[in-house]
Amino acid sequence: MIRDIAPDHIHIPTEGPVGFAARLWLGRNKWSYNTSYHTRFPEFVKEIYGIPTGITYAYLRWFHKHSGRVLTTSDTMVNELRSHGFDGDIRAWTRGVDRDDLMPTSGDWRHDRSFQDRPRVLYVGRVSREKNLEALCDLSVEFHIDIVGDGPYRVELERRYPRVNFLGYRRGSALADCYAQADVFAFPSRADTFGIVMIEAMSLGTPVAGYPVPGPLDVIEQGVTGYVDEDLSRAIRRCLGLDRGQVARA
Repeated sequence: MIRDIAPDHIHIPTEGPVGFAARLWLGRNKWSYNTSYHTRFPEFVKEIYGIPTGITYAYLRWFHKHSGRVLTTSDTMVNELRSHGFDGDIRAWTRGVDRDDLMPTSGDWRHDRSFQDRPRVLYVGRVSREKNLEALCDLSVEFHIDIVGDGPYRVELERRYPRVNFLGYRRGSALADCYAQADVFAFPSRADTFGIVMIEAMSLGTPVAGYPVPGPLDVIEQGVTGYVDEDLSRAIRRCLGLDRGQVARA
């Protein structure tokens, strides 16, 4: 497939099976390429499967060793990769939001926060184990929780958490409506290195609650665009007092 495409440049975005196959082929044929690092898989794999981080980091160092440039999501992650023995050209590669595409159907992101019976809390993203969604779903008695997205963990979560509203995929204005209508956006993942969904939420005035880990620490301005806290419920509650206009401006 690579030969048929005859690309001018090649970028490998993940270290999974397809990326592994491409990495081997490119190395054997002496083709140059760049790579990127998006998810803190060593920490996730250790937490879920008990595999020591040293083993996974050894694989990742090998995977990225001959990359012309390793792109990651923040200066925090550049420093973290270097601390784990990554060398070569590692660069922070930030993200943005397409405000033309991510526009609510009303054309107005402002939200009259009435809370009704419970504050509305939104998650957008892949529904998989590494996203730590149980930490959010456990709060479904306290908050009305909407989950946008799909993935291999959805069936189990739907079975375990009947009070959580699973909406499936949303795009464009339909996705923007979800962001704009939420009182708070929750980002429970401890494994991501950035989380573009956080800045999408902020662009529509929705404050973000997360844990004090890489990703939220790099994206959330504490007390302005959201809160990080080891107690996710407390972070969500504190977000309810923020000025949505200030969130969007920041």
